[in-house]
Amino acid sequence: MCETNHNQKIKLDKNGNCNTDDHIKWNRRSFLQALGIAGGGSMMLANTPLSVSRPSPLSIALSQSTNENILVLVRLQGGNDGFNTIIPVYDYDVYANARPLIRIPPSEFITLDEDYAMPKPMNKLERVWGNGQMKVVHGVGYEDSSLSHFKGSDIYANTNLLEDDRTGFMGRYFGEIYPSYFFNPPPSPPSIQIGSIGNLIFKGPESDYSFAISDPRRLLQIIENETFYNLDGLDNCTYDDKVRYLREATNTTFNYADVISAAYERSTDFGGYLDDSLGRQFSIISRLIKGDLGTKVFLVTLGGFDTHNNQTERHQQLLNSFSEAVSNFYADLTAAGWDDKVLTMTTSEFGRRFTENGSLGTDHGTAAPTMFFGSALNGSGFAGEHPDLNNLTRGGNVTNTMDFRRVYATVMKDWLCIDEGMVGRALLDSDGGPFESLDLGFNCSGTTTNIPTDGESLTHIPTYSDSQTFINIVSPQTTHLEVSLFNIIGQKVATLANEMLMEGVDLIINVKDSANTRLSTGSYVYLIKTNNGEFSKSIIIS
Repeated sequence: MCETNHNQKIKLDKNGNCNTDDHIKWNRRSFLQALGIAGGGSMMLANTPLSVSRPSPLSIALSQSTNENILVLVRLQGGNDGFNTIIPVYDYDVYANARPLIRIPPSEFITLDEDYAMPKPMNKLERVWGNGQMKVVHGVGYEDSSLSHFKGSDIYANTNLLEDDRTGFMGRYFGEIYPSYFFNPPPSPPSIQIGSIGNLIFKGPESDYSFAISDPRRLLQIIENETFYNLDGLDNCTYDDKVRYLREATNTTFNYADVISAAYERSTDFGGYLDDSLGRQFSIISRLIKGDLGTKVFLVTLGGFDTHNNQTERHQQLLNSFSEAVSNFYADLTAAGWDDKVLTMTTSEFGRRFTENGSLGTDHGTAAPTMFFGSALNGSGFAGEHPDLNNLTRGGNVTNTMDFRRVYATVMKDWLCIDEGMVGRALLDSDGGPFESLDLGFNCSGTTTNIPTDGESLTHIPTYSDSQTFINIVSPQTTHLEVSLFNIIGQKVATLANEMLMEGVDLIINVKDSANTRLSTGSYVYLIKTNNGEFSKSIIIS
């Protein structure tokens, strides 16, 4: 044994030297975050890294469906100022009086129509508008808007206006179409997000359905290297157990590395993208799309929109980066014949206050425009009603005129072709009925994704009491049932039950007693197989 400068005992290697190459303070989360990957990996189940197994027939059928449509979400992080993005020319005097120092002068307009304009830093989008590839939805927001970055981001991700919710609308949708995600993941990542590693949008009740990466350069490293960590030569001691655990957990991060790398290599660079963060993000996802990766939803991030001071120059730089990236992206996709299959949509946690503050900036506000891009829009234009600039709240904000969930519902139903009932469940639409679609120029033409079901779903709930873990199962009909237990790297460790379960009868499984083997403290996953399907959930053994 030898000591570090922190008086920590570590093991000697085979040559008698201190084995410090792998040694860090064994904090699993910090170790994995240091790799630049959110939460420890591309595939997570209740914050547990997973191993990929063979894709299920359902997953393959979904990924190869006739609907090839792809959605790209662009997160304008910090709260984008919609009034200096889409300028209300029709009421310019009111706008100018509210913003005497930060208004966009008419000499800096890019005219969209007689009522609206963009500032000159967005000049690259003039061609996109002229090509009929841009639409703007006015006044997007929700009642009693949160002006907190964290709360606002969560609400736009989880769509829950009533209470805190740690799931996202796309995560809930993916949870329905991949019910056995842990054991039968799809052949391609359901979603890929770059930059917004803490965003809830793809977080489901049990799993995080996203390959999340903090930096586009890190994604390129994974694509180029397909890195895996060697498990050979590790002994059965505490130190090597920790090394093995971290390496196994990290290796699960790269489950999709070969698939992503293959798609990237099947395509070529288009060129022309700015060498900035957003340009790199769009360049990478363009190659993955052109390489036919199969991922349906991408999220890219441009930060810096919290413009409380010196907004004019900062905001113009951001809008220039945004317009350059989107313009090049669609030139790239058009050249490859993908422009009509990819819809891009902006999102932000809130807008900015209509009236400027005393620091040449704007404070947190409410409603803001949502921008869409793509040839599938079938012409440029506007949707919805612009907020009334003469009717501000006591806080100086405009009132939203378009529920953001209606925008989401339109994209899910008419672009991703998701069944209306499933959309309602994903958006937590418990009252008021389904959200009416906006006319954004596209529809599904009958290619709705239908998920086969076989009767009512099984109910299965884990509970904890007196250091014991229980699984409570109730079936709506008599069925044969097999319950298996897996560790976090996908190895089966026990069969917990294999029997007939009568309709409506409660089955309570004591996991430790039923396992008939020693279970270490930590995270596990159980899989229930019945005549009607498979069900899984993560549990903790204490």
